[in-house]
Amino acid sequence: MSMAYLAQPEQQQQLDWLNGSTLAILLDAAATDGQLMMGRFDVSEGEAPPYHQHLHEDEIFLLIKGTALVWCDDQEYELAEGGVVFLPKRVPHGYRITSKKADLLMINTPAGIEGMFRETGRDKSTPRPPGFEVTPDPAIAGKYGNIVLGPPR
Repeated sequence: MSMAYLAQPEQQQQLDWLNGSTLAILLDAAATDGQLMMGRFDVSEGEAPPYHQHLHEDEIFLLIKGTALVWCDDQEYELAEGGVVFLPKRVPHGYRITSKKADLLMINTPAGIEGMFRETGRDKSTPRPPGFEVTPDPAIAGKYGNIVLGPPR
């Protein structure tokens, strides 16, 4: 049975992510009885994950601020501020931030993918090791049902 869950910003886990960006884990499996994961990216121009697909979860992106290019099944789209994308599981996709800064909300259902983000990124509440850099790892991604299909677009 699900319970109500509330977390103030200071209670949300902050992770170092690609190219010096930050991912805040807003909701995870523990908070939603496995129903969904919600994260919010604070990213800069050029941030782009590898082209990939999810085997287990559907994904929604809401571009709160900024602009991006989005690829779905090899089709390229421009996403404007306020734009939203629904990506059913198994649909190959990727994105690249094209504005100087962007604020991106991501929702995945069911939950579980947050394990990949936590294992790949670094909790910002811990000391940063010298030279630390977030690098996507296809083996870690695969462990969580993400298949890396190619480099970032």
